[in-house]
Amino acid sequence: MSNILVQLSHPAQFHFYHYPIKNWKEDGHKVFVLIKTKDILEDLLKKSGIPYYNINERVHRGSKLGMMWDMLMRDIKVLHFCIKHHIDLLTGSTVEITHVGWLLKRPAICVGEDDAATIPLFVRSIKPFLQVRLSPVTCRCGVLENKTVHYAGYMKLAYLHPTRFTPDAAVLQKYGIDPVKPFFLVRFASLKAHHDTGINGFSTEKARGLIKILERYGSIYITSERELEPEFEKYRLSINPLDIHHVLAYAKLYVGDSQSMAVEAAMMGTPSLRFNDFAGRIGVLEELEHKYGLTYGIPSSRPEALYEKVEELLSMPDLRDCFQKKRQKMLSDKIDVTAFITWFVENYPESREIMKKNPDYQYIFREH
Repeated sequence: MSNILVQLSHPAQFHFYHYPIKNWKEDGHKVFVLIKTKDILEDLLKKSGIPYYNINERVHRGSKLGMMWDMLMRDIKVLHFCIKHHIDLLTGSTVEITHVGWLLKRPAICVGEDDAATIPLFVRSIKPFLQVRLSPVTCRCGVLENKTVHYAGYMKLAYLHPTRFTPDAAVLQKYGIDPVKPFFLVRFASLKAHHDTGINGFSTEKARGLIKILERYGSIYITSERELEPEFEKYRLSINPLDIHHVLAYAKLYVGDSQSMAVEAAMMGTPSLRFNDFAGRIGVLEELEHKYGLTYGIPSSRPEALYEKVEELLSMPDLRDCFQKKRQKMLSDKIDVTAFITWFVENYPESREIMKKNPDYQYIFREH
């Protein structure tokens, strides 16, 4: 049995690793979780009951020098932690696991679904040290391609695959949300990460225009990473963050400038509109839009196109049935990502060689 270190730096990574961590523990491995302070990440871990160590409580946002200092400090802390706890394998979506794995000559499995062109600083930081990266087949990995193992799925499918997640209407009812009546989930992201430089989403004026339309069709619930304007406070959704996917599954429509939640909506067949300047630039979302028709990307310079698309979708009498059929098509093409990740980590490095020789091996993890 192995000592496995999982490093998390974003709430979406908590969800991705939630079930693999459970599987590894059940299989007899000892799992250690390290995090940095990021949005609701720590809150998610506390509510889930998963033990963790926060190695970066104060984050220097907005300063490249500060981010580099944070990364160096995390490198040192992860290194010391691995030595102290005799870590056999590291995994996560962070720079640090590649650095420390290289230094200690320990297996380090990096996961991610961002295209290389959208995260240039991250790519430069890991390229000399990377052993292997797991990414969806749609990811354009650029200079990391020769060290990438592609799988037929999405990171969000690891926790929103039907074998892992079943929406529960009772969860909505405890927050006073009627799952039968039409309602909309709106998400405002902070867009302050290093790769968000120059990226715009909803301004107050554009958000006001969206809400004016949605109010005619149903109730509105807003979740926000950034400070919410007083006029939108009445729409704020205050819930246990572990329950958000139940709300998203029953929403008639998701609209936001968050990429992650747009993908999550697509996994459950909830029509989604993402409004930011990443539109047309991300492989995973491009496949979900153009191959499966589950989401739509509109740049921030075209608010009128956003409003028109909202009106078009909400005028469809069979909107939910249509998108559920699209979802079933997507699911039939994809594997159970959690089962695949569990196997890949437990059997590394043999799993990497198996996937290199026979990429179709992964389809033993597809539901029939």
